[in-house]
Amino acid sequence: MIKVKARKGQITVNGHAGYAASGSDIVCAGVSVLFQAMLRAVQDVAADHIAFKIAPGEAEMTYDKLSETGMAMVDSFFTGIVMMAEEYPEYVRII
Repeated sequence: MIKVKARKGQITVNGHAGYAASGSDIVCAGVSVLFQAMLRAVQDVAADHIAFKIAPGEAEMTYDKLSETGMAMVDSFFTGIVMMAEEYPEYVRII
């Protein structure tokens, strides 16, 4: 199961969906694309300063303060994650 957790100044994504075999798991791929697109948008579109790490089964973004545009990017990420969690509740959980 993929767990998405948001705290002040931090968003973490941990785990593997287990929906399908590695390399064919559309749930893992969807969550990964949403997270990485958010990172890129916060950096490139909003030009906000963030720190992040991405490794198999875990991803994290930390920040001190985001602009209004950066927060809109984070909100878009969570819109997508909520949709994923609704569609695949046994594979994605928001904590």
